[in-house]
Amino acid sequence: MQSVGALEIERLRRRIRACDYLSVAQLYLKDNFLLTRPLSKDDIKPRLLGHWGTCHGINVAYANMKYHFRNNPNFSFVLGPGHGFPALQANLFLDGELAKVDEKASVNMAGIEYICRSFSWPDGFPSHASPFTPGIITEGGELGYALANAYGVALGHPEKIITVLIGDGELETATAIDSLNLHNLLDADKNGRVIPILHLNGYKISAPSIYARKSERELNEMIRGFGFTPVFIEGDDPETFQELLNEKVKNPFYILHTVKGATGPNRHHEAHQIPLKNPKTDDNELHELEAWLKSYRMGELIKPKENA
Repeated sequence: MQSVGALEIERLRRRIRACDYLSVAQLYLKDNFLLTRPLSKDDIKPRLLGHWGTCHGINVAYANMKYHFRNNPNFSFVLGPGHGFPALQANLFLDGELAKVDEKASVNMAGIEYICRSFSWPDGFPSHASPFTPGIITEGGELGYALANAYGVALGHPEKIITVLIGDGELETATAIDSLNLHNLLDADKNGRVIPILHLNGYKISAPSIYARKSERELNEMIRGFGFTPVFIEGDDPETFQELLNEKVKNPFYILHTVKGATGPNRHHEAHQIPLKNPKTDDNELHELEAWLKSYRMGELIKPKENA
């Protein structure tokens, strides 16, 4: 297959940056959504509720898989860690999918204000994936079912390609680990193709995940034992991701290794939900949040004057 050009790789990097920014903005901001003035405590929501730690990995996986299968109208993305909903919503927003069911979520400045202000807000969007979101089939707090759901979507639909992102803590559930056997039950000629991606970010909530503590050899042998070909993707750079996707591999099982909370202020176990818990009352945290948001250079990606 053809390699991906430098321009396309840069577009992927910019998309991931934009989705990371929108993920953070949804968690924290009720005003000043593109930082057109210095961030103030009045810009911060009074109650911070949501999950940041898995968001960057979701944005990386979603952007790369959607680009790779951009010419296939039967491609679907199934998200296991539905608590990382701000990331999923950021992607659905940028693609215009959210606007199809909610005209207020238009892909412009007004839409950015709407999704950020309404996230985890009374009569707004919940903190987890929910059935009224386009394409959602389960509530986002039910970890472990994503792979089984993906195989269910594939049943009787040979035209379909389904990527399913599984959290490394999620893979410790009995449902998820047993679902790795399901590909043995599907006739490839009669059913769709399921492509699992394990997001190996090291932690389940604040505790070390088992699979992140296995050696690469142990993890490799375990995945092979289920009948897959493991493909390790180290880091979040789209160039590496796309190169590995373009390699011809039989029954691949991708293992995406990123740091939990990557691109944020805190790493590892501190990053699961809200990394900076008191920016509305703590000056240091407010400044740290402002620096975090500015690090994505969102002004280069979406201009505040773009209102149409």
